[in-house]
Amino acid sequence: MAFLGAGVGCAQADDVDAAVSKRPAIQANRWAEDWSVLADPRLRTEPFDELKYIPFWATDPKSYISLGATLRERFESNNAAGFGTGNTPSDSYLLQRLQVHADIHFNENWRAFVQLEDDRAFHKFNVTSVDQDRLDLRLAFLEYVNTFSGGTLKARIGRQDFAFDLQRFVSSRDGPNVRQSFDAIWGDWESGAWRFIGFVSRPVQYFDGRPFDDTSNDSFRFSTLRIERKVFGDDELSGYYSLYERNNAKYLDAVGEEHRHVFDGRFAGKTEQIDWDLEAMGQVGQVGTKDIRAWAVGARTGYTFTSLPWQPRLGLQFDAASGDHHPADGALGTFNPLFPNGYYFTLAGYTGYVNLMHLKPAITFTPLAGLKVLAAIGLQWRETTADAIYVQPNVPIPGTAGKGSAWTGVYGQIRADYAFNEHLTGAIEAVHFDVGDTIIRAGGHTSNYLGVQLQYGW
Repeated sequence: MAFLGAGVGCAQADDVDAAVSKRPAIQANRWAEDWSVLADPRLRTEPFDELKYIPFWATDPKSYISLGATLRERFESNNAAGFGTGNTPSDSYLLQRLQVHADIHFNENWRAFVQLEDDRAFHKFNVTSVDQDRLDLRLAFLEYVNTFSGGTLKARIGRQDFAFDLQRFVSSRDGPNVRQSFDAIWGDWESGAWRFIGFVSRPVQYFDGRPFDDTSNDSFRFSTLRIERKVFGDDELSGYYSLYERNNAKYLDAVGEEHRHVFDGRFAGKTEQIDWDLEAMGQVGQVGTKDIRAWAVGARTGYTFTSLPWQPRLGLQFDAASGDHHPADGALGTFNPLFPNGYYFTLAGYTGYVNLMHLKPAITFTPLAGLKVLAAIGLQWRETTADAIYVQPNVPIPGTAGKGSAWTGVYGQIRADYAFNEHLTGAIEAVHFDVGDTIIRAGGHTSNYLGVQLQYGW
């Protein structure tokens, strides 16, 4: 009887292990996936799984190579990039991003990750550094992870990416075609509810002259110390200090070396029905001979009707960022959005997080499993009329600084995201921006954007 009982217990344990272990989800940052679960043959259920988990030797399931790829195709039509100022023509084009990677785990502590990326813009009138970068090294880092009695240490060196929170200001820039990488040394200590992060980096500068010509150099540096804490259960409280240094910085009212000290705080969380994300940032330092005094705030909150069909969420977003109130006064008030994502407002690129007052009510609902639909209206003003109106990421519209009213315009946004399966996703986004008189007098006009995207991950 004892033997039979032990046998039943083993069978139950196997069932529990199979239920707990599952295939990882395809993520935007492919290095965050853990395919060691495929050491269990029962989870090798898809074609080419022998390439997702290639063991070094059978005695160590944490020693393996995992290969993968991501292909994103996006059609965009924009009748007025930059609101049509500068005689920008209507444009329709295809953006393609192809990534291939190898995740090499030497053992449970050491691994190397390498990712190549090929970004192309077909039939685009004005191709920029965020649109096209043909065949280059996007990521290549060595990582060490070890768990001690008090917590877990993670360290990385090499070309990598990182993103904070909603990616308002520090992101891997997944919205545009070319993602942002950093040549960096990164350290991370996690213990209980605490997490401490520090890194020094040189942001990668992108060129499309020849394959593998992207580089970073000492003229552009970004370093950070960050603390995170879980509070009230799983709510998130965090703060960080960053030093942003750049040679030959150019603003409307300042030119020269930029040394910007950044202070950021954030509190985010949710209950069953209410969610919120609040962030504030202050910036001081110098650009050339000008003293920096800039700030920004961002807030998203929502209420989800969990008991109703389609579980609608009513949301409200508020954003503000300083502009330069008094040109030629020895101080620069223009906020620097650092490394914004590109889709925090919309994919259209009409709104930059500079000299901004932005209010956006929205409704999101899920009519089908895997389908999420968003409808929103955004109202936009300038924080000061002395500074310009800015488009993504921080490009001033000529002829708007010191002219016109604070009102920028109002836009409507509709977006639908659908997961066909674990590998294939799709999205459609439409934006109509009705501009104010200031942009019209600067030569701009009402703008329309349409984006249709398919993304496949293996």
